[in-house]
Amino acid sequence: MISEVTGIRRIRMLYLQLLYRCNFECLHCFHGKRLQHADAFTTDEAVNLLTLMRDEYGTEAVTLLGGEPFVYRDLAQVVRYAKRDLGMQVEICTNGYRIERRLTEIAPDLDLLRVSLEGIGSTNDQIRKFGSYRSALSALKIAQRLGVRTGATMTVTSRNIEEVLPLARVLQGYGVEQLKLHCLRPVGNAADHPELLITDLAAYTRLRGGLDAADLEIEVIVDEDLSEAGAPDSCLPDGGPVEIERIEADPRGALTMSCKAVGKDSHAFWYDKLADHVDHRPSPTDELALAVPDVVYGRV
Repeated sequence: MISEVTGIRRIRMLYLQLLYRCNFECLHCFHGKRLQHADAFTTDEAVNLLTLMRDEYGTEAVTLLGGEPFVYRDLAQVVRYAKRDLGMQVEICTNGYRIERRLTEIAPDLDLLRVSLEGIGSTNDQIRKFGSYRSALSALKIAQRLGVRTGATMTVTSRNIEEVLPLARVLQGYGVEQLKLHCLRPVGNAADHPELLITDLAAYTRLRGGLDAADLEIEVIVDEDLSEAGAPDSCLPDGGPVEIERIEADPRGALTMSCKAVGKDSHAFWYDKLADHVDHRPSPTDELALAVPDVVYGRV
């Protein structure tokens, strides 16, 4: 159905939110109250969607998210199926909190572990959870020992924008290959914490300038809307795209595409988990489209 409506024939990566449940309640989390919901993919539903995306759209990679994917009971089964049966590249995005045992279990089938951090020490812990900074660094160290490549994400806020470069250098010391920086959007929990929003948009320009001047070994990828101008309202190319980088499936089955793919019509699809097919029908307007990173700093 996606190809018939949009002309898109290939989707390189699936972002699969396995469940809403999480062991954190981060101040900036865009899921907000949905973290209390029980919506989740069953193992069969996750496997069916992965197979559909591989067979119909040539999807070659999956990023598993939540909520917190490491609290998903059948994580190992989904990881193994994606890697061994479908030959996909498998990435997990996690808070890294006490995941050592399960990480060791899935390490042979995991291509990249990406840990979320919001600054150094207490800055991170005040936004995420007490003790989460040390736990995340421990997870990165264990991943390195297990031979699993690592990355990190950071949502840029008024509290941590000055710690982007210091955090990048700390992560460098742990062998982390890449840091992704995201823009905070006033949805979910962040809507209740307007003090986290950056009101001086010139701060983004200074941040980019600092990254550009820094001698970093770690690769830093910056959301295109971390700029004074922000992201464009619509970025639909002339004639429409044939291939897009990614699509995201949430635990209810809503499929979200980047505006790079379909402009403002970014939430037009649902995956019917019971019938195992994609429908074209309106989805809730409160969904959050993923922004596409556009600038890379540092070197590999």
